Amino acid sequence: MTTDTQIQKERLMSSIRPPLQFLFLIWGIHLFQVITTIDFGFLGILPQRIDGLKGIFFAPLIHADFAHLISNSIPLFVLTGIIFFFYRKVAFSTFFMVYILTGLTVWAFARGSVFHIGASGVVYGLVSFVFWTGIFRRSIKAIILALIVTFLYSGMFFGILPNQEGISWESHLLGAVVGIFAAYFFKDKIEEDDRPPVYSWETEPEPDAKHFLPKDAFEKTKTQRIEEARLREQNWWNSDNTF
Repeated sequence: MTTDTQIQKERLMSSIRPPLQFLFLIWGIHLFQVITTIDFGFLGILPQRIDGLKGIFFAPLIHADFAHLISNSIPLFVLTGIIFFFYRKVAFSTFFMVYILTGLTVWAFARGSVFHIGASGVVYGLVSFVFWTGIFRRSIKAIILALIVTFLYSGMFFGILPNQEGISWESHLLGAVVGIFAAYFFKDKIEEDDRPPVYSWETEPEPDAKHFLPKDAFEKTKTQRIEEARLREQNWWNSDNTF
């Protein structure tokens, strides 16, 4: 027999599996770069260039150094885990929407003179999604998660400020915008445990109320009521004298 504790444990394990797999991928790629001394920076997003479109898919997988990789790994794990645990219906869709649309908007609007690499744009998109989901859904759970994310990552606000050397602030800003869009797009995909309970008295039909006057008392004319009384009396007389 499966207990609630076992169910929650299985849910937790299934929620952390996707972020762990993604971290395994980006760490494996970076270790391969270090071992082979091959720089994969050319796989980043080069805005407004056809040959830079490949970066939409590869840029979040490439990092400049271990500091860059570690700074993205922790929030990636935490935020992706939160989304897969609490927003299971839209978790995969949200992650891929943020991943692809962030890359696409960076390619379309960012500076065209440099390659943009790293998963920080995805991180900002996920932070924004969790926060704005709390705004749009207004459920207790969503609001609490929004407050937690705000407390943990409020310092990330400075990352969207322009003209920071060595930082793709465009990825941060555009990722945050994409996160807002994703939160609004999926705001009606309510989880089962978010639905308010339906109480028995809400489904039971209301009993017929007793009225001092007939319901149609003010809808009929005096002539109509006299005629109806005459017909009732006639029907009673006929039924009472039938042999």
